[in-house]
Amino acid sequence: MTVAYLGLGTNLGSRARNLSAARRRLRQKGARILRQSHVIETEPWGDTDQPRFLNQVLEVEWPGTARQLFAVGKAVEREGGRRPTRRWGPRVIDVDLLLFGHERISDRDLEVPHPGIEQRPFVLESLRELGVTRT
Repeated sequence: MTVAYLGLGTNLGSRARNLSAARRRLRQKGARILRQSHVIETEPWGDTDQPRFLNQVLEVEWPGTARQLFAVGKAVEREGGRRPTRRWGPRVIDVDLLLFGHERISDRDLEVPHPGIEQRPFVLESLRELGVTRT
């Protein structure tokens, strides 16, 4: 089992319900949620002409690989109604793999630690809330 950290975000529809549904789907797919940060409302990042986000970080225990957890996150996004859109555009749900144990991965479609951690204060704040001091 590996302890990993996932970032959730949503700015379309019933945002609180979207976060709840994503947590439920992650559990159904084998992620054991150990702890979760408070939900933070944030201004959009990157593309600022869109509604405000609700964001949260989850600490999960995962039995498989980082690549498998990444795939589960993408499945949760699809099942939650996410459709392809512009980069940093509005979304029903976003699931980012932030950290996966002490692993460092640099592939074309997967980078761990997530490359945007340092640029997003709400992610750093949520990780600190969960006691994570290293990224």
